[in-house]
Amino acid sequence: MPSLKEVRTRIASVDSTRQITNAMKMVSASKLRKTQNTIIKLKPYASKMNEILQNLCKSGNANVEFFDEREINKMLIVVVTSNRGLCGSFNASIIKTTQNLIEKEYAKSGKLDLMFIGKKAYEFFIKKSYNIVSVNNELLDNLNYENASFVAENIMNDFKNKKYDKIIVVYNYFKNAAVQIVKNSQFLPFVPEFVGDTKELNYDYILEPDKQYVINELVPRTLKLKFYEYILNSFVSEHGARMTAMHKATDNASELLKELKLSYNKVRQATITKEILEIVSGADALS
Repeated sequence: MPSLKEVRTRIASVDSTRQITNAMKMVSASKLRKTQNTIIKLKPYASKMNEILQNLCKSGNANVEFFDEREINKMLIVVVTSNRGLCGSFNASIIKTTQNLIEKEYAKSGKLDLMFIGKKAYEFFIKKSYNIVSVNNELLDNLNYENASFVAENIMNDFKNKKYDKIIVVYNYFKNAAVQIVKNSQFLPFVPEFVGDTKELNYDYILEPDKQYVINELVPRTLKLKFYEYILNSFVSEHGARMTAMHKATDNASELLKELKLSYNKVRQATITKEILEIVSGADALS
């Protein structure tokens, strides 16, 4: 049976850990609400842009280089994780999905590059033999549209210059605070996708100077916005996963504290009983 001092030391340690996990849960909850509001505000704009683009492209072949589907000689996988841990299976799920994607389809050809946004996946894959072309960990420390669009523009230029024939982004899609869905989405070549009702689009736009010019201007903007959505979804998913993980850790620490306090009381009671027995035995011996 442990001594009273050992139990007291463990109680203090668990209580300190519980305070830390509870504080981390509250910080993540605050960041989650802030980032979630950004996604909610962004969705109507992104949906309308996709709707306009789809309607413009459906009436005829739009001559846009980002639509160019060609034979895949080399591809790029952009892996989005977090810079920090303590967020459950958030990073492990992305790493596992990326490994499966590489092993099943592209590893045998050797015509594959990896780009990382977030330290956790980079720290894992740096030990492997894959070709890593870029690491953009600082993007998550100051996430905004301007910084995300700068990274997206570099990727788009690589596709335009035929450095890559296909580009896939692996990230966590935010469903709610407790659920994140791992997705591997095709970023390029770009396929316009309507977000919202599956209604038939038939709008008669007045275009200046002409349709092709508008499409050429709209597609890069849509791609940059799409890339920003990927990173934003991963960012809010990280805080949701961390909030959930820290909430469970706090609950587990509370349960452990109850058990330790019960154990402490049992040890204390046993010590008191032992001392009383010793006093009684001594008194009997003297008499």
